[in-house]
Amino acid sequence: MKIVLLGSGNVATHLAQALKSKDEEIVQIYSQRLNHAQLLADFIQCESVNDLKAIKTDADLYIIAVKDDAIESIADQLRTVNGLVVHTSGTTDIQALSSKVKRAGVLYPLQTFSKTKAVSFEEIPLCIEATNASDLSVLQNLASKLSQKVHHLGGEKRKLLHLAAVFACNFTNHMYTLAHQLLQQNDLDFEIIRPLIKETADKVMVNLPEKVQTGPAVRADETTLNKHFSMLNNMPELQHIYQTLSDSIKLMLK
Repeated sequence: MKIVLLGSGNVATHLAQALKSKDEEIVQIYSQRLNHAQLLADFIQCESVNDLKAIKTDADLYIIAVKDDAIESIADQLRTVNGLVVHTSGTTDIQALSSKVKRAGVLYPLQTFSKTKAVSFEEIPLCIEATNASDLSVLQNLASKLSQKVHHLGGEKRKLLHLAAVFACNFTNHMYTLAHQLLQQNDLDFEIIRPLIKETADKVMVNLPEKVQTGPAVRADETTLNKHFSMLNNMPELQHIYQTLSDSIKLMLK
């Protein structure tokens, strides 16, 4: 299968590496910034371009791995291709492609990616969707090469999955950032709480999170809650977050 990869960011980089490891033929990498496309293309050993008019038109699969806001504009430049065009977004409707190209689909990897950290693609859930059974079969075959966890999900369920992922991943990581800032402001090392973070993550790998919730809110320890709130008097934004999350935990226990 000849593949054109449109994008050179975190998702595109890891996807390119996974496809290469399965001997899939990536023939071209596109990015608005040619040096970014070249960097990834050098690893894959294929052509790099920064002009959509230079995209090969005879590929079997076009994977659009860019920010959501750019998906439709890129798809608009692929109207003449006959290959299957997919995006990797969790929240973008398949209609963003099907309204512009002949064959449309979705290949959404449910994972957080950083270029500098390797991941095992075999363990990453891949959510696929297509406008017809034939193209869904194409995506099923490809996704099954990459991952042991392939799911057929329609647009609405995929969007809900992405929303849940934002709570579980992005917001959680932001809480780590706020904790780090509190520690740093008081000359404490973030290393001190890494074991706590690891233990919490380990627990939810084998239990439902609501079953292992701990802390003053779940204990209804109002004395501690009030002390914490007072400690944040000079940080009203953190007070608001602390109160909102504590109230949410209490509500879940009713």
